[in-house]
Amino acid sequence: MNVARGKRRGAVVKAAVAAVCATLLASGCESGAAAGAGGGEQPAAAPAKPKPVRPAWNPRPASIASLGDSITRGFDACSMLKDCPEASWATGTSVDSLARRLLASPGTSSWNHARTGARMADLPEQMRAAVAEKPQLVTVLVGANDACRKNVDDMTTVDDFRADFEKSLRELRTALPKSQVYVAGVPDLRRLWAEGRKSLIGPEIWKLGSVCPSMLADAGSDDAVAEARRVRVEQRVLEYNTVLKSVCERDGLCRFDGSVHGYGFTGQALSKWDWFHPSKQGQGELAALAYRTITAAEPPAV
Repeated sequence: MNVARGKRRGAVVKAAVAAVCATLLASGCESGAAAGAGGGEQPAAAPAKPKPVRPAWNPRPASIASLGDSITRGFDACSMLKDCPEASWATGTSVDSLARRLLASPGTSSWNHARTGARMADLPEQMRAAVAEKPQLVTVLVGANDACRKNVDDMTTVDDFRADFEKSLRELRTALPKSQVYVAGVPDLRRLWAEGRKSLIGPEIWKLGSVCPSMLADAGSDDAVAEARRVRVEQRVLEYNTVLKSVCERDGLCRFDGSVHGYGFTGQALSKWDWFHPSKQGQGELAALAYRTITAAEPPAV
């Protein structure tokens, strides 16, 4: 009799647990019933981690500080061997520059801290100067001079290039965490050589050795030695652009523009004084590329 009562009592308990589960639709009831029958409770699933939200990008910044080298200074765009910042793609007033496209008052809301001959090692100092202006947007176009050395062995190492770029962004983020950054890819130096060598004047000017000798020396030669040198320079530029892209992608308010490297500059877009730096037309084309990237709803895929 006691055994029968025990069995009936167990059946009643199981039925009661099942009834409560059906009534309350509680997720833990099945495990509770199992526990009553000798089972254990199952742990609740961990909630999915939300994806990090990138800060909102402002496609119409009200002020710009531009950093970089001779390209941003408009070197050889207006006259021989001279800077011409009024023709700069970034802040110029005599071309349809980025500042003129974006700003209501480009003359008072943009600053050009670039320097002819600058390399990536000079960017942290330029960034500190830019921070003092409190710009909403900082543009960076630098790296050609790191590859344009007298000897290819003197090109800036990729590690040093990365370290100085990361230091520059830290300088900005420490002082201005909400400022945006536009980073242009290093131009395709081999493409500039291939285009400039078509002219009668370019190779003669390049023989003076003052314009990117690592790429432009022996401009008319296609022998194995000259080609191997150009390949090394080309590869280093690609490595620099990989660094710029990867570091920039870690910053929620930084956009890298690889289209600058991929752009097919023609003879009309090159300076008639050195056939290497952008002419006024070339400066305008750089401005158009930057404007497209900065005003896009999403960062470019390249």
